[in-house]
Amino acid sequence: MPSRAFAVIYCRSVSESLEFYTRLGFEETFRLPPEGQPGYVSLRRGESELGLVSAEWPRDQLGISMGTEPRFEMFIYVDDVDATACELAGAVIEPPQDMPRGERVAYVRDPDGNPVALAAPTARRA
Repeated sequence: MPSRAFAVIYCRSVSESLEFYTRLGFEETFRLPPEGQPGYVSLRRGESELGLVSAEWPRDQLGISMGTEPRFEMFIYVDDVDATACELAGAVIEPPQDMPRGERVAYVRDPDGNPVALAAPTARRA
């Protein structure tokens, strides 16, 4: 059985979401159309994959409309939670804090308002 799976995020602006997730270490691996404004982009970060597609896609292809925010939560491990949250300062929902489970976590919003957790092991867990 194939083991590959990935989430596809419905985006109001694929370009804005691409910029956001690229800042978190994702790299573009595929784009449609190949030139101009993207309607779909595949991203990879290590072994993790993510798809970004225009919010019109579910309506045009499936006859359903994108729901209101938030529609999901993304959890992304980063090297430095504080520095990454600082870089995304305008998007911070919850500032960095140490959690009892041994991680430092901050929450930011992606361009569509979905919460994205930035996490790293704390010194006592690392």
